[in-house]
Amino acid sequence: MSSVSCLLHEDQFLCSICLDVFRDPVSTPCGHNFCNTCIIDHWNSNDKYQCPMCKEAFATRPDLKVNTLLSEMVAQFRQSAQQKARSSSSSSSSSEQQVFKAGEVPCDVCTETKLKALKSCLVCLTSYCETHLEPHLTASSLKRHQLIDPVENLEDRMCPKHDKPLELFCKTDQTFVCLLCHVSDHKMHDVVPLEKEYGEKKVKLWKTEAEIEQIIQKRQLKIQEITRSVDLGKEDADRQVAEGVRVFTALKESVERGLNKLIQTIEVSQEMAQKQAEVLIKELEQEISELKKRSSEVEHLLRSKDYLHLLRSFQSFKSAPHTKDWTEVSVCQSYEGTVVRNVRQLEETISKEILKLLPVAELKRVQRYAVDVTLDPDAAQAELRLSDDGKEVNHCGGKKKNLPDNPERFTNRTFVLGKQGFSAGKFYYEVQVKGKINWDLGVVRESINRKGGISMSPQYGYWAICLRNGNRYNAHADPPVSLSLKSVPQKVGVFVDYEEGLISFYDVDDAALIYSFTGCSFNGKLLPFFSPCNNDGGKNSAPLIICPVKA
Repeated sequence: MSSVSCLLHEDQFLCSICLDVFRDPVSTPCGHNFCNTCIIDHWNSNDKYQCPMCKEAFATRPDLKVNTLLSEMVAQFRQSAQQKARSSSSSSSSSEQQVFKAGEVPCDVCTETKLKALKSCLVCLTSYCETHLEPHLTASSLKRHQLIDPVENLEDRMCPKHDKPLELFCKTDQTFVCLLCHVSDHKMHDVVPLEKEYGEKKVKLWKTEAEIEQIIQKRQLKIQEITRSVDLGKEDADRQVAEGVRVFTALKESVERGLNKLIQTIEVSQEMAQKQAEVLIKELEQEISELKKRSSEVEHLLRSKDYLHLLRSFQSFKSAPHTKDWTEVSVCQSYEGTVVRNVRQLEETISKEILKLLPVAELKRVQRYAVDVTLDPDAAQAELRLSDDGKEVNHCGGKKKNLPDNPERFTNRTFVLGKQGFSAGKFYYEVQVKGKINWDLGVVRESINRKGGISMSPQYGYWAICLRNGNRYNAHADPPVSLSLKSVPQKVGVFVDYEEGLISFYDVDDAALIYSFTGCSFNGKLLPFFSPCNNDGGKNSAPLIICPVKA
């Protein structure tokens, strides 16, 4: 048997409940082993009979039998451990490493040179070095004494009233009591063994540790978010500076003052954002440091097998340090329109040159928000034909397809929507209208009416412009607005700033603004809107084509 036990690791002789070497090991029907007392106490404190290891539930409390084979192996293991302890004690009991040092617990039995205590006995209320601990490892009467890592002030673990060990915890009074306290002053109170209370508090500590770890992870993610925001802001700043250089260089020395002001404004804003980010990151790192410190304290308590020490520490232990709510915290950076605002402040003498440069700069600005839009076949009216890639739409010439009349589909008007919806931020896309004499373009609310008669205006969720008869441009406002354009657009850009309540249309080739809806109020998703209109006997057969944006 000894040869077999030597092949096994110490962990295989530990009860998974008390984490100590088995005492009177018993086996459950599922095949797992526990100390007899541990499994009984576990079932007494729970509503159902379940294996703590595999969670298998039993209808009735199993009739536990002592595992004789495991008992013999545990006995062999204990004997082997004792022999090793005696051998180690005899060879090094007087070595320099064993001598008691400041900050360590001394052996209470040593009379001359005090040696370092290896264990403290909660029954004897005495701390022992390796040599004086031997009787507790060999004498059968002492083996049942509870040994813990060496601690000072063992007398503090005795009841001052009855001079008995503090073995119980009164939940009613939240205090430690001895057996005599229980039958006298705390007879009608909720009193449990220290071990049980230790287990409950340890579970709470595990939960606290998990909560702290989650908070740490959230703070680390917030740091990444802030860092990413700063990086994106820097890229935006670099683009704006480059654009400003291009514009003001074209105006030569007369606009040098405006160029310097632009660069300074962006750099100051970026520097302020950088400083703000550094302050936030430093604050987050401080919180993380405090949380890690608290986590370390929790981890130290979790490793402790000293019931009384853990419970006492738990009473003064706070779940987690107070931390700031970072959910809405971010680094605010916006360089939107910086170039435009600075250029518009230039002297009247260079206004003509500015008017040439501004539309190009403005179009390039909005083109940075380009999105990939595809047509939604489930929304297309039955007379419309969509390309396989969802980028083109035209009218079939009066031939209606047999399509399911789903709620998303337009029934009477030759309309189709984009698949992609937007409920925040900015977005931009371009549509080729070349060769057409009638069309409608814009955005609509997702909730618009798609059946029967439809009124096109912002009041009903439509923000769109149109071409009629090849020469008449209108904005579907209330009332409609007639538009006067210098040239016929071949490609129209649509830009939306959701938060600003702005929808603008551009002649892409001329970099000219066609029309803007301003002061709009949005709620819910906005969807790109297209109408190639009727075929008109082939005169309007050209498709509307969603084009890739070339900034």
